Amino acid sequence: MNTAFDPGRVEAICFDIDGTLANTDDAYVQRITGALYPLGLLMSEQRRRRFARRLVMAAEMPANAITTLLDRLSLDQTLGAVLNTLHRLRGEKEPTDIMLISGIRPMLETLVGHYPLSIVTAREEQSTENFLRVTGLGPFFHCVVSARTCHRAKPHPAPVRWAASQMGVSTQACIMVGDTTVDMRAGISAGAQAVGVLCGFGRRRELERAGAHMILQNTAELTEVLLEAQ
Repeated sequence: MNTAFDPGRVEAICFDIDGTLANTDDAYVQRITGALYPLGLLMSEQRRRRFARRLVMAAEMPANAITTLLDRLSLDQTLGAVLNTLHRLRGEKEPTDIMLISGIRPMLETLVGHYPLSIVTAREEQSTENFLRVTGLGPFFHCVVSARTCHRAKPHPAPVRWAASQMGVSTQACIMVGDTTVDMRAGISAGAQAVGVLCGFGRRRELERAGAHMILQNTAELTEVLLEAQ
């Protein structure tokens, strides 16, 4: 893990969406479990759900790895169509499928009174707008960075830097909150503190290896951590 998290540095917060604010991965698990219903005679519902979760986790790692590779090779603009497909693997969903992670709305209602908040996501612009519109979370955020807002996408630091500039703070005064190593790398390379959450499909060990300054079980725990330090 990186150096210890310093709540006293925090002046602004950047949030990922999927696995951080939205329970996207559980929605995928439900879909796949339903699709496996014809196997009911061979597999119990519990076994189908476990199998579905493994499938989603297996799909997640290559998508993150390819996103990182394209960024390192500076091909994220050239191969934008490929990235857009990868972004849809997690984020492009029908509005009726959107589920918020427990405690997200009360957390935002509290934190917005203390910090400027932003979205920094790998979703495409339309998908991001749909999420904010359907959930009603849009008014909480000072700015929104989606997949093509900047010349480079996460894990490049450009999206976090852009969000910081829009919020009027230095990147060192920001935290990047997300559930994947892509989020951790984007935040740290920008000079921000990185907070990993385990309510998506990020695993503690991989988030630690990516340099997370702090890891929370649930995103909503951030309220207590930050406000206790004030």
